[in-house]
This record gives sequence, C-alpha cells and structure tokens, in this order.
Amino acid sequence: MSSFTFKPRRSVLAHAAVCLGLALHLQASMAQTASFDIPAQPLASALAQFASQAHLRLSAVPDLVQGRQAPALQGAQEVSQALATLLHGSGLQGRVEGGVLTVQAAAPAAASSSASAAPSAASAAGAEVTLSEVTVRTNQLGEITEGSGSYTPGAIATATRLVLTPRETPQSVSVVTRQVMDDFQLHSIDDVINHTPGVSIVTYDSERTEYYARGFAIQNFQYDGIPMSRNSAYSAGNTLTDMSIYDRVEVLKGATGLLTGSGDPGATINLVRKKPTKEFSGHATISAGSYQNYRGELDISGALNDSGSIRARGVASYQDKHSQLDRYERKTGVLYGIVEMDLTPQTLLTVGADRQDNKPTASTWGGIPLLDAKGNFNAMPRSFNNGADWSHWDQYTRTAFATLEHNFDSGWVTKLQLNHQINGYNANLGAAAGGNPDPVTGTGVSLWRGQYIGRTTSDAADLYASGPFSLLGRQHELVVGGSLAKSRWKNDGYYNDNSGFDGVVDNYYQWNGKVPAPIWNSKPDYTDDETTHESGIYTTARWNLRDDLKLITGGRFSNYKNRVQEQNEKNVFTPYLGAVYDLNQNYSVYASYSGIFKPQSYQTEQGRTLDPLEGKNYELGAKASFLGGRLNASAAIFQTLQDNFAVESGGITPSGNPAYRAIQGVKTRGWEAEVSGQITPAWQIQAGYSHSIARKDGERVSTLTPSNQFNLYTSYKMAGSLSGLTVGGGARWQDKTWGTISVPTGGNAVHTVPDYWVWDAMARYDFNKQLSASLNVKNLFDKKYYTIFNWYSTYTWGEPRTVNVSLNYKF
Repeated sequence: MSSFTFKPRRSVLAHAAVCLGLALHLQASMAQTASFDIPAQPLASALAQFASQAHLRLSAVPDLVQGRQAPALQGAQEVSQALATLLHGSGLQGRVEGGVLTVQAAAPAAASSSASAAPSAASAAGAEVTLSEVTVRTNQLGEITEGSGSYTPGAIATATRLVLTPRETPQSVSVVTRQVMDDFQLHSIDDVINHTPGVSIVTYDSERTEYYARGFAIQNFQYDGIPMSRNSAYSAGNTLTDMSIYDRVEVLKGATGLLTGSGDPGATINLVRKKPTKEFSGHATISAGSYQNYRGELDISGALNDSGSIRARGVASYQDKHSQLDRYERKTGVLYGIVEMDLTPQTLLTVGADRQDNKPTASTWGGIPLLDAKGNFNAMPRSFNNGADWSHWDQYTRTAFATLEHNFDSGWVTKLQLNHQINGYNANLGAAAGGNPDPVTGTGVSLWRGQYIGRTTSDAADLYASGPFSLLGRQHELVVGGSLAKSRWKNDGYYNDNSGFDGVVDNYYQWNGKVPAPIWNSKPDYTDDETTHESGIYTTARWNLRDDLKLITGGRFSNYKNRVQEQNEKNVFTPYLGAVYDLNQNYSVYASYSGIFKPQSYQTEQGRTLDPLEGKNYELGAKASFLGGRLNASAAIFQTLQDNFAVESGGITPSGNPAYRAIQGVKTRGWEAEVSGQITPAWQIQAGYSHSIARKDGERVSTLTPSNQFNLYTSYKMAGSLSGLTVGGGARWQDKTWGTISVPTGGNAVHTVPDYWVWDAMARYDFNKQLSASLNVKNLFDKKYYTIFNWYSTYTWGEPRTVNVSLNYKF
C-alpha cells in the first residue's frame, strides 16, 4: 500500500480554517440548550431521540431502560433539566460529559426521591457504561443499527452532516440495517441492493454489475461518509464488496452534491462500518449452500484496557463460491480492524484498515449474444459460461482511515476524517462473446481477448464543525466544513495476442472454455494515467423557525480538475434547500431542492470529453414515525432536470470504447413510497414501491432500468411452543426494460425484457442466546430472468434457486 501523501490547496484550507474558526468562536458562547420534539414513548427510543436532538453520543444499558416509558418533551430547554424531565420517575439518572450522555441506575437515595421530585442530571465524573447488547448507540455518522433488532434506522447523517432521524431529513433515504442483512444472509453489496427499495441492478458479466436509481446509474459510493467515484468500465471492487464489516448501507435518493461535490442525480450509496464495543462480544459463523458455496466469518470486539477507554474490533471472512455457471469459481477474503481511543473524555481517535481480495476463475466478459445469426433469441442454458478457462478478473481493495472527533460542553463537535483507499484490478479476459452464432452450425462467434492491469489510489480529507447556536430566542444547528480529495487512476492495456490463435470459435454450442491463453506483448499496447483533484467548502444550517417547522439551507463551492480529460471547474456552487413541517407527533410534510453538478468521463467519437452534467432536483413528500421511531414510513414525488445528459451515439471513441453525445433538457418525474420497521414487537418489515420515467422531448431515455419496482421483505418471531423460531420471506418485482440492439441481418431493433418476480424465504432457530441455525432460500420458485447490456447486444441470466444453511455462535 502506498503512503498517504496529500498536497491540499492553500486557499481551500484557508477558507475552511476561517469557517471553522468562526464556528468554534460561536460555539464557545453557546449555552447548553436544545430544542426538543420527543413524543411520549418507550424510554430506550426516547433517549436516542434526546441524544440526537441535543447533539450527544449515547451510552445506555438496555437492562435498565427496558419496560420504562418516557414522557413527551417539547420546546427549547436547558439540556440537563430536559434530561431530568425525561428520566423523572424512572429510577435512573443521566450524566452529560464530553458530549457523551450516560444513563445509569440512580443511587438509592436518588431513586427513592424520584417519585416525588425530578432527579437532577449528575455532572460528576465517572466511567462511561457501554455493553455489547446496547439497544441504541449513536455517533456522528448516525445511530448504529447492530444489536437494535430493527429493520429501520435511527438517526442518519448522510444528507447534510446533521444527525437527523429519517422523519427530520427532507429527502428520501433507504437503509438496509444489520438485522436485515443477518436475517436474509445478505453477504454481498449486490444482495443488499436487491433488497433496497427503488434501486435496480443490471449485470454486465460475472464480475460487474451496475446499480440504478430514479433512472440513472449510481457511480458515487461513500465509506463512512467519505465519497469516491467508481469507474464501471474498469471495475475494481465496489460492486463486489463483502458485507461482513458493515453496520448498514444507506441509499440517499436524489442529488447529493452538498457533501460529495460531484454528485449523481439518482442516488449515493453510503456503507457505514461496524464500530468497536466496550464489552467483549463477537460471533463465529459457518455456512454452506448450493453450487459449492462455503463461507466462514469471525467477528470479535471489546476493550483493550480495564477502563474501556481503548476499544478494538476485528473481522475476518472467507468465501469460496461456485455458481450455476460451468467452471466458474470466486474466492473472497476480507480482513478488517478498527481501534477507538478516548484520548480525553471529550476527544475520540479512531484508526482502522480493511482489505478485500476477489479471485475468480473462468470469468465471463460481456454476456451471451442476444440473437443468433437468423435474428432469433439465442436461448442458452443458465449454466452457459462464455469465459475461457484462463479468464479471470481479480479485484481488490485496501483502505486505511482515521478520524479525530472532539466534543465541546456546549454541544458542538469538530471532526477530521482521513481516508486512503486503493481499488485495483488484474484482468486477463477471454470470452466467446463476439458475433452471432449460426443456430445450425454454431459458427459466427469470435473470442474477445484483453488484459487490463491497474488501480485507482484515492486520498480524501474532510474537516467540519457542527453544533447548536441561539438566534432570536430560538436554538438552531449549524455545520461548516471543507473537503479535499485526490485520486489517480493508472491502467495498462493489452490487446495484441501473439499466441497465433485466430480467436475463431468453431462451434459456439459446444464451447467449453478450452482455448489457448494469449501471449501478450512485454509492454502494454496502451496506458492510462489520470489524476483528479476535488476540493470544496460547505455549510448547512437547520433553522428552528417554530417548534413544528424546520428550514434547512446549505451550499457548497466545489473545484474539480482533471488534465487528461481537459476539465477544470472552479467555484461551482451547489445549493441545498429543505423544509420539514410537523403536522402532529407522527406525521410531517417536507420539500427540498438541490443542485446537480457531475463532471463526466464520457467521450464523443472524436475523443472530446462531455461537459459536466448539470441540473436541479425537486422533491415533495410526507413522512411518518410510529412506536417511538421503531416504524417509519415515507412517500415522495420528485422531478429532476438535467443538461449535458450522456446518451450512446452508436459510434466508438478513438480508444475503442462506446461513444456518447450530450443532450439537453432531460426531465425525470416519479414517485416512491416506503415503510420499514416494527409492526409489532415480533413482526418486522421493509417494503417500497417506486415509479420514475426519464424523457427527452417526450421520448424515453434510460430504458435499461425499470420504470416501476416493488420490494417487500418481512420476518416474524414465533411464540409459545414455537418460541425461538423466526420465519420470513419476501419478493421483488420490476417492470419490463428494453434497449436498442444490433440485428445480425442488418440495422437495429428494440429488445424488451419482460417484467419478473423473484421470491425469497428464510427461517432461523435460536437454540439459546448464543447458538442459532438459519435456512435461506433465494429465488424460491426458480424464476428464469435476465438483464441486457444493449451496447454489446448481450444478456446475462439471473441466479437460479439457491439454498444456504448456516450456524452462528455468539460470544
């Protein structure tokens, strides 16, 4: 791994320093007051909302808060007095120290007097109490879902850096929690996306998938809120990510340029890593499934010293997976380590690293030709593998990260995040994918061959301050920050084969992958070396106009530079505006507006890079929260306007890639609805429906993604004689899709992929608190379905029915 080298622009750092200095000066004069809007509910969820609204981190012992109720808390109040009101009559006392809220059993005298007088919030120093079974834990990334047992998130911070509940966020957000991943054995990011409402997958080949939301490809990924952009043509690990090290996956719908600078109009995917616990905990899991799918996972967490001020966690997993494809196999290894250190009661240092290696054998490339030489559908079996025996597309990631977070007594927090990430690939590819087979003789197909070796090295830094301030008698919230990012992509490409093999496939229908391996030149036939610099400063304010009305304003000034692509954008302003109005304790309505700015790498047939994608995103919606935030629902309508939208021109670039042209005035309209969480203490659900259509002058664009989608997944814990058994299942449906493909008899035609349903089922039995066994069935009814890659006029079959059994032991 290369060392972390960083050369930021002085002007950007100066702007960020001035903003942070003003913010810290402002926070120093703020009193410890906050504005609360907490309905009467169970104490555990009330404390989580209290911590979020008071900008505190929460530590709570579930054994103490279980079964206790909390009263409603409304309006601006001094934090310690508000805490005393919340805990009144509970026999508990709270302490706020260094931005951390600790709840513990009150001393006997305090407990006995609590029935007649509200206990004061103690301020004496003491050890923070955190157990591995904590019901609710929060940090500046939001509320940790692990251990919550919930299908819905608590507070999140993906949209604005403000730690807000889903109902307080004026934008659509879908979250797949740790409980969903565990129940349905979602081991890969593809599995998670299949469960995410409003997001679809197009499969290019065995090692590449593309995600779409609201009609547009998702290229923006975040890791603990630090953004990076994916190059899907040279895929390097993003869509092969293993889920063993992550607490949850957040998908923020719509434009996200406020924090990312250059943002996708469809969505951004944020993967939030697992965090250490103070008490020793962990689990070991082994599993086996269809197509020789074997997996093992070990996760251990706990304190490294007696006081618990140093905590660590380590995760290791390994999977050896074959598939329905003949001869195919992929081995995936993951290692993750993280350490948290309380440098002072108010200062937290986090350092960590992770790595993942994906090593496939007989990788496919490009898919199966859609049509035979006569123009009929080329119906190959689902086991057909177009890859040569020697074909492989190895992908790997290496990440090192550090954060330094300081909490002030006033409720303000400053946070510095540093991230160094390598996404690499070593692809030696060969596939029977060119041409169209004669349905009688099997002739007419040639071998695609190529070798690509490269990696993208990304360094990023983000520094911000966040906290409350008072103005005109009300308390508001402010975030100011700045970010820097540098990424360098280097690639060596080989296409001249010196083996003497002409690449002709004698009989496509008898293809078995046994062809001579290429002999490449000693030096690459072409190289790529691109460096991208991004920087920006941003601010967000949440204005407490009334107890029931919040206004969020924000903006970002961004700079973007890539010399190879001849792009140099300076001081591009991306606005953000949102408002949330509470109709009552359960329902809210909201509206939001955000700008779109995204530099593009697409090129014309002449090799000129398209101008940045620009546009606007509007959203109106309603949100609801029930059972103290344990059940959340939302509905939204949206409209996106885009200029410089890239569409395939039908030609190729000078480097041989698909060429694009820019069109103006692309309008996307749609609506979506989602519900997630606990219907009853035993019944969990996550479901959603989305509809979106993108048009230019009345004609559909982005037709590879469905205009309508539906997802529903649920589980139920049995009682009585069946106590210990959890059963569940679900389904996903997507509308028809289509694309323009080449016809071997000449010209083009539109190929339509029918709509389809895929059903899943699960069951788990808890023998005791430590040991459980699970059975998961994917594609329960063995539905045959496929997706197309219309540029190459190919298709890829979806996975058939698979069965997986696992055994889990918790420490």
